[in-house]
Amino acid sequence: MLGYANVPDPAFIEDEEAERKTVTGWILDAGTVWPSTPNGDRILFGAAVDSEDEASRRHGRRGAAQDALRLYYRVYDLFPTSPLAAEALYRAADIKWQVDKADMQSRPSAHEKQSYYRQGVNEDQMKLVIKKFPGTKWAELADFHFIDNKLCGDWQGSSKCPDKEADLYEKYAKEHPQSPAAPEALYDAASRRAALIEIYKTEDQQKKSEQAKSQAIAISQQLVTQYPQSDWASRGQMLLYLVQQGVPTYGNGLE
Repeated sequence: MLGYANVPDPAFIEDEEAERKTVTGWILDAGTVWPSTPNGDRILFGAAVDSEDEASRRHGRRGAAQDALRLYYRVYDLFPTSPLAAEALYRAADIKWQVDKADMQSRPSAHEKQSYYRQGVNEDQMKLVIKKFPGTKWAELADFHFIDNKLCGDWQGSSKCPDKEADLYEKYAKEHPQSPAAPEALYDAASRRAALIEIYKTEDQQKKSEQAKSQAIAISQQLVTQYPQSDWASRGQMLLYLVQQGVPTYGNGLE
């Protein structure tokens, strides 16, 4: 049968409005999923999950992550009204984010103290998720990724970085209390406040150290109370215990 294809692959087009070149050619119809295929969205989504699982294996098939990315994007691209479209677009964006983040972290600039010394992860695909599916949990998860580009590469023992990062995570949790990432954000904020307890001591700022301890305790308690069923709540409970017992969680005093 005669089929059509878009070139380049839309799963890798950064600008959604970029012009696509349509070409024709003869392809086999067997096993091909079309917009008219019954349950086509679920078939593609299932294939994407299978590829993503393969990519997570230690000796998984080479290129499985890119296959998963393409397949997830196809669900959104071919079945935009599907109940799976939002999740599929987010998963495609998440895979691309993780691949790009790993590449970024492999460069020497990733260890620079300030985030502006390195090239951040491209945010276009996550912004597309927010644009196409505003107000959904997938949009909230996409927004959580943006914090990565604002983090320091290496604190270098300075209080400025963890203090700024804690503010970022607290702000996210406050603005997105229903987000699946909210418990993680609170834990990330609490762990940085806990680290500041020791960092401020090295800077001879005892008052700020005591304040950081109070903040770490308050945020950890909020996490445990507000999201009791989350795995992050269990980690928050552990952090709370360490802070209350005066056990250092950062620096040379770490036990």
